Amino acid sequence: MATLEATDLPSVSSSAELPDFTSAVYKDAYSRINAIVIEGEQEAHDNYMSIGTLLPDQAEELTKLARMELKHMKGFTACANNLGVEADMAFAKEFFAPLHNNFKTALAAGKVPTCLLIQALLIEAFAISAYHIYIPVADPFARKITEGVVKDEYTHLNYGQEWLKANLESCREELEQANRDNLPLIRRMLDQVANDAAVLHMDKEDLIEDFLIAYQEALTEIGFSTREIARMAAAALVG
Repeated sequence: MATLEATDLPSVSSSAELPDFTSAVYKDAYSRINAIVIEGEQEAHDNYMSIGTLLPDQAEELTKLARMELKHMKGFTACANNLGVEADMAFAKEFFAPLHNNFKTALAAGKVPTCLLIQALLIEAFAISAYHIYIPVADPFARKITEGVVKDEYTHLNYGQEWLKANLESCREELEQANRDNLPLIRRMLDQVANDAAVLHMDKEDLIEDFLIAYQEALTEIGFSTREIARMAAAALVG
């Protein structure tokens, strides 16, 4: 396949057990989950604009991707308002800090492959997995917003995937090192959010499985072998 596509969005069963969207426990957990989503979209905007400074010939396309992220951020802010929840942005900034700092370091060093692996592969696969698991248990307003967003995120993942595929031979070692440095952070982030996700009826193991599927499919399309991907995926276990 040339690109990943959002053709298999999760279906919403009428018999699915939904959480109580009005409960204090739900709103407390949602304040952090929603903040993570809002902060993630804001950082994605900033990251794509920053990558555009390293790839001036791609700046227009990257600006277009960045604008999509701002639209997503506004949509998820509306989701919180709809439930009468104030997003815990201080928590979200701390949540993303390790990955954000690694991105800034790579950007300062002009490491385009590392920046793209962090933003266009890891973060986008993280978002896609979270949105897939969330949609079936979301409130109706948030479900509609999230279904639209997840389709866009595949576009962003595909951008990074295709650039890295075209440049793999010159950046294979850098990508492998970037994976070792950053994939363990994603696993720790998933662990950190597990309890709040459970309150929203999002299972941690489902999140991990969906993330690894999206990430490994992208690595396959980029050109890594099955053995290489297995070795790279293992970094999430040992990091």
